Amino acid sequence: MKEANKHYTPPPVDANQPTSPPPSTPHPRPPAAPTAALYVHIPFCTAKCPYCAFYSVPLADHDLDRFLAALLAELDTALKQPHAFAHPFQTVYIGGGSPSCLPQHHLTELVRQLTRRTGQPTEFTIEVNPAQITPRQLDTLRQLGVNRLSIGAQSFNQADLDFLARPYSPEHVRRLVAHAHAAGFDNISLDLIFAIPHATRASWRRCLDNALQLNVQHLSAYALTYEKNTPLYAQRQAGQCTPIDEETDRAMYETAIDTLQNAGFRHYEISNFARPHFPCRHNLTYWNNDPYLGIGPAAASCHQHRRFTNLADVNAYLSTIENHRSPAAQTQFHTPDPLAYACETAVLMLRRTAGIPLADFQRRTGYDPLSLFAQPIAQHTAAHLLDLSSTHLRLTRTAYPVADHVLCDFAAL
Repeated sequence: MKEANKHYTPPPVDANQPTSPPPSTPHPRPPAAPTAALYVHIPFCTAKCPYCAFYSVPLADHDLDRFLAALLAELDTALKQPHAFAHPFQTVYIGGGSPSCLPQHHLTELVRQLTRRTGQPTEFTIEVNPAQITPRQLDTLRQLGVNRLSIGAQSFNQADLDFLARPYSPEHVRRLVAHAHAAGFDNISLDLIFAIPHATRASWRRCLDNALQLNVQHLSAYALTYEKNTPLYAQRQAGQCTPIDEETDRAMYETAIDTLQNAGFRHYEISNFARPHFPCRHNLTYWNNDPYLGIGPAAASCHQHRRFTNLADVNAYLSTIENHRSPAAQTQFHTPDPLAYACETAVLMLRRTAGIPLADFQRRTGYDPLSLFAQPIAQHTAAHLLDLSSTHLRLTRTAYPVADHVLCDFAAL
């Protein structure tokens, strides 16, 4: 649900699960569309947040010149594939880790080399940490063509930031947004986390109000999760923190929907809200099940009808690149059959509030979705969790807090 390739997990389609014969015979899958989205993973942080389960390592432990050379070598190899990539890429997203922890000259050179190779994208996003970026860096990034910032604000309540071990204050976030506006950024996104222990509905509402005062164009709101193999998970298991109860968690999510919609934001994906004309185009690539390329350790790709994920180890990644081998983890290659591809597409499209466009889905997959998913559609429309019109199948507002329950029935028939 988080806003970057590193947070994306392909839907759990079980191609080996026994199925009934498909209700309709699909046409052959059309040729793969050119890949128009590029994700660049910077797996470095100055300190790892206790709730983060994604791959990142200490910045000080690695040779950045060597790392950036490998990153660009991986991209160069990919771009040599004939007719595989749109030029220029429509979207580029530099995520992490924490890209803004890179020294300014390394980050500047990375951006310069990316645009030199791929052209100027329509949307060029970089993730930034409020404790790491300076006005001068913002000016430079904007001049180089970066036109969207994704700021890991997380909260405007200091107690929440302390619990999450975020090394900055709400005032840092306010100053960063002001500096970004001054640098010419007019497409700014804030990440916010709710359901933090000891938070209340009132404190969450104040957090949303503070975010709205900053005149940003995009907000992402995620419930705090307790992922295995994280310090936060260990704290919960040891009884050192108590998760928010389910009722309050849901009420906070509902508050986000109501507050942001009343402020003019469009709720366009389960966890994402944007002012008109400002949805994250890069993330829409994932939810449309369109192809994308990921480079860097642990980066995921969906390219030429294959899914693969790079080795989640900086040293192993560097070794494979420098020895002219693919950094993709061989065990994670996955080429879905037509039925699995249709299930993946349905699960991803249903995350969008626009849902599944019925005619487009059939054109793309060869399957009539009303026949293919007849059973879950009947079950969940009867429970008022799905809305079916003549053109679209959508989750209802009631379904958003329990979306995973619904989507599982589309993931594997």
